[in-house]
Amino acid sequence: MSQDVLSFEEALERFEPVLGFEVHVELNTRTKMFDAAPNTFGDEPNTNTTPVSLGLPGVLPVVNGKAVESAIKLGLALNCSIAEKCHFARKNYFYPDTPKNFQTSQFDEPIAYDGHLDLELEDGTEFRVEIERAHMEEDAGKLTHMGGDAGRIQNAQYSLVDYNRAGVPLIEIVTKPIVGAGERAPELARAYVAAIREIVKNLGISDARMERGNVRCDANVSLMPQGATQFGTRSETKNVNSLRAVERTVRYEIQRHAAVLAAGDTVVQETRFWHEDTRSTTSGRPKSDADDYRYFPEPDLVPVVTTTEWIEEIRATLPEPPAERRKRLKADWGYSDEEFRDVVNAGVLDQIEQSIAAGATAAVARKWWMGEIARLAKQREVEIVDLPVTPAHVVELDALIADGKINDKLAKKVLGFVVEGEGAPAEIVEARGLAVVSDDGALSTAVDDAMAQMPDVVAKIKGGKVQAVGALIGPVMKATRGQADAARVRQIILEKLGVQG
Repeated sequence: MSQDVLSFEEALERFEPVLGFEVHVELNTRTKMFDAAPNTFGDEPNTNTTPVSLGLPGVLPVVNGKAVESAIKLGLALNCSIAEKCHFARKNYFYPDTPKNFQTSQFDEPIAYDGHLDLELEDGTEFRVEIERAHMEEDAGKLTHMGGDAGRIQNAQYSLVDYNRAGVPLIEIVTKPIVGAGERAPELARAYVAAIREIVKNLGISDARMERGNVRCDANVSLMPQGATQFGTRSETKNVNSLRAVERTVRYEIQRHAAVLAAGDTVVQETRFWHEDTRSTTSGRPKSDADDYRYFPEPDLVPVVTTTEWIEEIRATLPEPPAERRKRLKADWGYSDEEFRDVVNAGVLDQIEQSIAAGATAAVARKWWMGEIARLAKQREVEIVDLPVTPAHVVELDALIADGKINDKLAKKVLGFVVEGEGAPAEIVEARGLAVVSDDGALSTAVDDAMAQMPDVVAKIKGGKVQAVGALIGPVMKATRGQADAARVRQIILEKLGVQG
């Protein structure tokens, strides 16, 4: 699957990337878009179906009102205009996971249109993405390709179809062409999809789990020579379902397009598929235009009609927008720009907010989530939020330190055991005997042993070099497996030597 690519730097020297994104958001309504079949994930294949979702003869669809309300919420959150009246249409194509041989969608009359989304990139740079439309539709079923090459359709021996997902409510968000991102195009792609995921999760309209396909992106890329104004031929990489993959897809496609154009060849307008294992895309099929789908109005569904009163009623229920929330939290917590960006980029804003609400200070919450917890996540090659550490654990850990039961070094050990699933911090301290040694008798014995082994250090301290105390504290800490109170050890040493510290 190797293909010729130019270096990213050379590609950007010669060409200007033009991006476009179609993000599909699965809604978390109780039932499907046009029938009463359950909308749940992970059930036995082909159990969440009705004659409507299977497209059997003689059935009639009914629009899910909750899905319409969710679409309006998302449209408002994306600063869109909401249509006073809109229709559904039939998008005709044959594929085994589409049981009706058409998809019920919206074509020329979307529920929401002409919006925008302001993004903040990692260094604080702001970039506006114009939204062309957000429209309602239904999802297709799921094909599982058996045999062949790693579950791909190429060389598969046969395919299994699961119609549980057929008819699940979707909102598709389509951007206008995005120009001017330059070398930051991959970063912008990631930031845009991350912002959409954050918004739909904040609205409560989707579970927004990309690994389950709740949010997935079709990434469109084309190139035009530097200084040109006419867009090039685009490719569309389908169903990219992770932020990292979105960023890598855009970067790779820029390099691939550049190599094709630099060789004097023509880019094919087609769908493509991203492969994380090879970090490359492969060809799917020639890309269809709208005419190829033979759209026509859905005759079995009445138009969706909105009113100003209904829209404003929905607007009043919207939660605080994520961007405004971030500005408020940054001011409340007193983090620097860099500190706050690191928190946002690490994806632990909610965890820190919950830790503070549970009693931790802003500094303590950031210290643990961006420090030891982040290190443990990196060590295990997982996201921070995927570790079994909760805000309650952080607060409990900090309380144990404040009460003098453990120190920072021991707290890091305790966190490691929390991650291993051994329980809450206090339980682990008790079960493993990790409490700080506060018995003066035990500490005094350890101090005597250290002084006996290091008479030269004792002499220096008696001679006025009080800073040499650290050389004695180390052996005491080692003797107590790091569980001694270092401040108390220092005090005992100075008392024994009759030195003022």
